[in-house]
Amino acid sequence: MVVEEVKVGDTVPSITLQEGLPEFGKKDVNISELIAGKKAIIFGVPGAFTPGCSKSHVPSFIHAKEELKEKGIDIIICIATNDLYVMKAWGEHSGGTDAGIVFLSDGSAELTQALGLVMETPMMPRTKRFTLIAENGIVTQYFSSAEESSNTWAPAVLAKL
Repeated sequence: MVVEEVKVGDTVPSITLQEGLPEFGKKDVNISELIAGKKAIIFGVPGAFTPGCSKSHVPSFIHAKEELKEKGIDIIICIATNDLYVMKAWGEHSGGTDAGIVFLSDGSAELTQALGLVMETPMMPRTKRFTLIAENGIVTQYFSSAEESSNTWAPAVLAKL
């Protein structure tokens, strides 16, 4: 089943993702509940620890965190189809967790599929690179990487806020 790519006006679906906790713990996190009543940035990447994601995408949000907060962003969330332990380790290693970015695993690609952002690879389904802004669960801005990856980085987001 092909799902249309997310667009402005769509509702972020009620899907449970997972967050890694200390001592190999885990926590189920419903994405729509997490962002309810908030102005949220959700960005998705093809994979944790991959070059573009680690050198550019995540650092762009780390460096822009305060400016985004000043523009009314309450929470920044990173998703990928990696498992929760990899996402936890990547958040810690990248400095994103210390910067307050929430790293969530979409290990079953359920959210990725619901947003119409599946990138099929020989190994596993991955998330196409994207960023969206949602206010109280409704997508108000959508940034696609179809033309350039940098269209999804924090400077492009800041330019629209």
